[in-house]
Amino acid sequence: MSEQFDLVVIGAGPGGYVAAIKAAQLGMKVACVDKRSMAGGTCLNIGCIPSKALLTSSHKYWEAREHFDNHGIIVDVKIDIKKMQLRKTNVVTELTKGVAFLFRKNGVTFINGSASIKSSTQVQIEGGATLETKSILIATGSVSATLPNIDIDEEHIVTSTGALDFEKVPKHLVVIGGGVIGLELGSVWARLGAAVTVVEYFDRIVPSIDSEVATAFQKSLVAQGIVFRLGRKVVNIVKQPKELALHVMPANSDTTDMPEIITCDKVLVATGRRPNTDGLGLQSVGIETDKRGFVTVNTHYQTSVANIFAIGDVIPGPMLAHKAEEEGIAVVEYLAGQTAHVNYDAIPSVIYTQPEVASVGLTEDQAKEQGLTYKIGKFPFLANSRAKATGDTTGFVKIVADAKTDKVLGVHIIGEQAGNMIAEATLAMEFCASSEDIARTCHAHPTHSEALKEAAMATYSKAIHI
Repeated sequence: MSEQFDLVVIGAGPGGYVAAIKAAQLGMKVACVDKRSMAGGTCLNIGCIPSKALLTSSHKYWEAREHFDNHGIIVDVKIDIKKMQLRKTNVVTELTKGVAFLFRKNGVTFINGSASIKSSTQVQIEGGATLETKSILIATGSVSATLPNIDIDEEHIVTSTGALDFEKVPKHLVVIGGGVIGLELGSVWARLGAAVTVVEYFDRIVPSIDSEVATAFQKSLVAQGIVFRLGRKVVNIVKQPKELALHVMPANSDTTDMPEIITCDKVLVATGRRPNTDGLGLQSVGIETDKRGFVTVNTHYQTSVANIFAIGDVIPGPMLAHKAEEEGIAVVEYLAGQTAHVNYDAIPSVIYTQPEVASVGLTEDQAKEQGLTYKIGKFPFLANSRAKATGDTTGFVKIVADAKTDKVLGVHIIGEQAGNMIAEATLAMEFCASSEDIARTCHAHPTHSEALKEAAMATYSKAIHI
């Protein structure tokens, strides 16, 4: 007789492992299944964490090379890519081992293997046992999307996975896609000395962020040496003996036009991600998906099969690890009979480049599209004391608030510490704060967060220091 579980979680990424741990804490008998031998999913193994490790290392090198002399520090800077990559690997190993420890601590059974859904109460492990369970949670995340007629070899033409493992700095890296992943990894190798060209189909980078912020962001990246080819598409990549030749055309052109040729030694395809549901057997048990392949769920994350749930990148919405975590907790609290809710108006997002870009809530563009009556408050880091002291005054804070009620609708930050500062804005929005509430909250001096206070003052009245 097979072992009986209350919940089987398929996928041990941030959404899955957090859900598994929370369910165990709530008294459920839980198994978590993943193809990888180490828990943590894409995020810990080949995504968020290794990329941030390389972003940190490359930023330290860039600072030492470009800015240390401004502080009276004279150094001879060299790169050891092998050691940099080893540090990245060690960070990943420590964190994945940490998740394994948490599984043991909370009594979660971790199973390494490929899982498929055999029935509404059964999960089949390839070449192994069939798990009997009361409920199933699909948390299998996403995989890199590819382009037609372009063969990924993870050596010369790579996804984000391959771009994390380069053994030497490329001479010229072409990034296809001006979104978060492409710009973060492009920044890593640009800082380390690569020529970087970004080819983006749309006429702007990162369409999801506020357009004013996007313009400032692109200007900053251009100043760092990154070249942008906007409104362009790659129609073919020809592998030549010593280089790659990209055939690039205007996004709205037909194939009869003569292409622009861009040569390089490495290509990063960063055109987004798609739900990772291959091999799960969704159709065989009647689980519905939309036309893009996302699993359809209700407000309780139930699929079309009542006791099968889905969270994270496999369902519609932003593909963010912290979103998946919140959804995972909401599911298991619902299963435990508790009240669960995720406020999608207060889900922050961060781009970990230099400068950082962070946002939460509505952009000004979205407020216009929705016909809202709104007001704007802004404050530049150029007028912030801490930014002056650190030597990086790039960027600003921008607040979008309701013109009548003063309720904060969105906050957008570009600059140093943006990723940390957005937490305060997210908390304010979670509690339906007004811009005046933020403005009247005492902020320590000198800190970057004072720029948020000043932007709030500018929203409802007037800023002091500008």
